Amino acid sequence: MPNTRATHLTRRGVLAAGGALGLGAVLAACGDDNAKSEGSGSGETAAATSGPWSFKDDRGQTAKTDRTPANIVSFIGVAAALHDYGIESKGVFGPTKLKDGKADVQAGDLDISKVTIIGNEWGQFNIEKYAALSPDVLLTTMFDAAGTLWYVPEESKKKILAVGAPTVGISAYDVQLPTPLARMLELAKSLGADTTSATITAAKKRFEDAAARLRAAAKAKPDIKVLAGSASQDIFYVSGSNLSIDLEYYKALGVNFVEPSAAALKASGGWFENLSWENVDKYGADIIMMDNRTSAIQPADITEGTWKKLPAVKAGQVIARNPEPILSYAKCAPLLEDLAKAIENAKKVS
Repeated sequence: MPNTRATHLTRRGVLAAGGALGLGAVLAACGDDNAKSEGSGSGETAAATSGPWSFKDDRGQTAKTDRTPANIVSFIGVAAALHDYGIESKGVFGPTKLKDGKADVQAGDLDISKVTIIGNEWGQFNIEKYAALSPDVLLTTMFDAAGTLWYVPEESKKKILAVGAPTVGISAYDVQLPTPLARMLELAKSLGADTTSATITAAKKRFEDAAARLRAAAKAKPDIKVLAGSASQDIFYVSGSNLSIDLEYYKALGVNFVEPSAAALKASGGWFENLSWENVDKYGADIIMMDNRTSAIQPADITEGTWKKLPAVKAGQVIARNPEPILSYAKCAPLLEDLAKAIENAKKVS
């Protein structure tokens, strides 16, 4: 995704909350040949192909098919999570491939050469490619209370639904991380994953151990302040710890977050505060967690002098954060481990 951002607030801008997202280029028309939809091929799914299938999603809607879905189309983060459980998607949408051809961070361990990319940026969703996959189901996440399907363009939603595949939405809004993790595992199980396998059991235990480690680190160093930020060309976003599934959970484990005031968060619906680069030092922080998605400018590329003067930056106490965690235990355990390690090793600099 591009790093440029629209100046007006949008639903996508609100998610930036969790670590800002940039709108970048004008939304591409669905099905446009210039939508940069790339990739081809199909993944082999572990799902069975017999029997009726149903799954009640977090909108309270039940998706039904006459057999377990084999032709799965997913938001890239969902595809990456299901891949960790042995369930493969044939088509994906959302930030999948970088300009250099490498996989986006949100693709996880997914081999992007084996999936059809029907949209690589916000607003891109090639309906012709989608229909050609004969999709059995469309899977994505949701980042608002209304249950809006993430990265499914609102302006072409009716055409997408008209293809006939039921949709499933897993909520990643105002709940703690273990909840959507458990829901994704349930979805994977319904699609044929062996959720009692040694690999999945070990990954879940690693996550639980990481949570215990983070809780202990936060308890041992309660004065260490953590700021969750995201960088764009003109704005530095400071996230509140509410609404985001990762930050809410870390806070519950005892992490001491920098919290913008309710008034400062109001313009974004409670997600984040916008700061100019001149005011990036408004809050004292000992550790800064920076949005690592391709929509954000990465710490090594930030040239503003005010950033370089921040105590946490000067101390080398800056770590990565993905505001859209890949919802598998294998991918989320390292997130907790990295934060725990950062707190364990942090010096008080604020």
